[in-house]
Amino acid sequence: MKRIVAMMMSIILCLSLSGCLGGGIDEQASKQPPGFEPLNEIANGREDIYLIVKNLDSSYWKVMIDGAKDGGNAFGCNIYVSGTYVETDWEGQERLIDAAVEAGADAILLAPDDSVALSEKIDETYNKGIPIVLLDTMANTDSYDICYMTDNLMAGEQAAEEMIAQLRKSGVADSDSIQVGLQLGAAESQTISERLAGFFKYWSSNAPKSWEIIPDIKCNDGILEKAVECAEEMLDYPNLRGVFGTNNSSTKGFAQVVREHERKDIVVVGFDYSDEIAALIADSEYKAATILQKQYYMSYTGIETALKLIDGETIPVKFADMGVIVVNSDTINQAEVQEALMHN
Repeated sequence: MKRIVAMMMSIILCLSLSGCLGGGIDEQASKQPPGFEPLNEIANGREDIYLIVKNLDSSYWKVMIDGAKDGGNAFGCNIYVSGTYVETDWEGQERLIDAAVEAGADAILLAPDDSVALSEKIDETYNKGIPIVLLDTMANTDSYDICYMTDNLMAGEQAAEEMIAQLRKSGVADSDSIQVGLQLGAAESQTISERLAGFFKYWSSNAPKSWEIIPDIKCNDGILEKAVECAEEMLDYPNLRGVFGTNNSSTKGFAQVVREHERKDIVVVGFDYSDEIAALIADSEYKAATILQKQYYMSYTGIETALKLIDGETIPVKFADMGVIVVNSDTINQAEVQEALMHN
């Protein structure tokens, strides 16, 4: 118990005081959210549903956008999309919510950049009678209809279990003194906080005592260039044998840097699927795995649910876990994994 409390205190300290601060990579951070664009063919007389995502440049969110588009076509409604370019730009999302309301949105699908800061705007919008379906991330309010997401606490535990298994598979002994580095996309996200909590919960009970989590947790704001820079900094730790990326940008950054430096001694465990992590999983000289989410189905099902809400139906639950799949060299060819990868 003392061990997990100490670890969680390290998380809180690092999220509030540290992160990846160097480099001055601000071009993406300064990009303003664009106006809404139609995702499918717009037809008069159909419901208008507005989707707001966290990062328009991210492969993870592009898959979610694909799910919303297919949902709109399948269920016969108009879909409009916009979002931010940095996963901390909650003010940009706030303006997009206002724009959707002003445009006459019949329902809004939102993946909140900040679970706390956006709660007041979500309250305001929901109280106007506009159905709100949250995707990927909950908000610190009850003013929404349902959230389709991953059980992130459990997924974080699965990531820690996979890290321990991959480290042992790579030849690390329980008696070895090693270090594992962590990187996240946004400290303000409830999703990320729950993944970290799950990771530390499992790690504290199951990892050998000589395996250390590096207290210097890096943060990249969902920007790949920052994620690469943070990953480069992690290589300075002499006993680094594992890295955990809590989101898509973090995982891509770690995978890219490990491959560029040919650090075949470093295990990479992350979230989501990208060319970078896929290349490591496919290469037998590396040890890598990722926790594959089902963001395509989050938005696809979200569109279907939004239409039901518009018609006056009520949803009895606030949370729906879409599930995850662990993808590694042993599972990559399994039918369930291949089916899920069709939408990634």
